[in-house]
Amino acid sequence: MPDAASLEAEIGSWRSQYETLSQELNSFRQTSAADKEAAVEAARQDGRTSAMAEITDRLVHAELRAHAATAGVELPAQDFLRLDAFVGEDGAPDTGLIGDFVSSLPAPVRTPAFAQGLGLGRQGGPAADQLSREDLSRMSSREINEARQAGKLNALLYSAA
Repeated sequence: MPDAASLEAEIGSWRSQYETLSQELNSFRQTSAADKEAAVEAARQDGRTSAMAEITDRLVHAELRAHAATAGVELPAQDFLRLDAFVGEDGAPDTGLIGDFVSSLPAPVRTPAFAQGLGLGRQGGPAADQLSREDLSRMSSREINEARQAGKLNALLYSAA
């Protein structure tokens, strides 16, 4: 039968091993938790990066359209644009680059799609077919009365000026 001193020594040995293993377990848990937090943060960053990459092209194209609409120019087809050239260091659209590009585009020549003035009805604003004071100075009294009856003097007679 073992004596009390040897049992206490064995208990002390076991207690020492327990404390050592407990410290190792705590350090392992802390390391594991730090690794998990780092992994979670890396996953979050990857998610942000991939989400930003997905919407960056849409954001750049929307900025291009907005600048083009403001400037009154027409953009080339999206297939011919390198949209990544308009992305800044932070991954967001670079409005300075977009503005420079849009301002370099030629202004479109505006020509009517269909021939104008074909007798298709009233063309122009409310002053269409109205006579001016200069026209009246070259007309006789009878012509002036006929023009008034035809409504060609309404702009002169009923204007606020």
